[in-house]
Amino acid sequence: MTVTVSGESVEIRRSVRRRKTVSAYRENGIVVVLVPARMSQARVRGVAADLVGKIRAQEARRRGPRAETELSRRAAELADRHLADCPGAPIRPLSVVWVTNQNRRWASCSVDSGAIRLSHRLQPMPAWVVDYVLLHELAHLVQPTHSRAFWELVNRYPESLRAQGYLEGFSDGTGLAGELE
Repeated sequence: MTVTVSGESVEIRRSVRRRKTVSAYRENGIVVVLVPARMSQARVRGVAADLVGKIRAQEARRRGPRAETELSRRAAELADRHLADCPGAPIRPLSVVWVTNQNRRWASCSVDSGAIRLSHRLQPMPAWVVDYVLLHELAHLVQPTHSRAFWELVNRYPESLRAQGYLEGFSDGTGLAGELE
């Protein structure tokens, strides 16, 4: 049975093997909710609404920031968490924006002006990858070159190696270049 919950198409699958548990996941753009066969229709609707909200929240956490105001807020959070003890802290860029003209770089930072620009190609990537790129650029505001001290700052981010591998794999898999400046 398919219903609409909060504007979301939801397929309800009843199972005689389930006694109490409910679960949900997204499959081909549709939320699938698994419920016990004996659960009342009213209870199913309430459970489905709750699970749709949880799935949306989970997807939002996985997704990187989309709006430029979100980027600035996220940059401030990352700087406070990972660069708070650096000279000149708190580290705050003048601006953090998405740009469409960076096809060979993931991002860039103008140390003199404090402007950080992120390639729009990062927008669909997971939040931890966007966070890594942001922290990389923020570290340039402390250490302008890719020195050992710079990489020590970048590697404060716990997902740095994972994010580097993700970006390298993405570049290799798509054939599109991507560097950090």
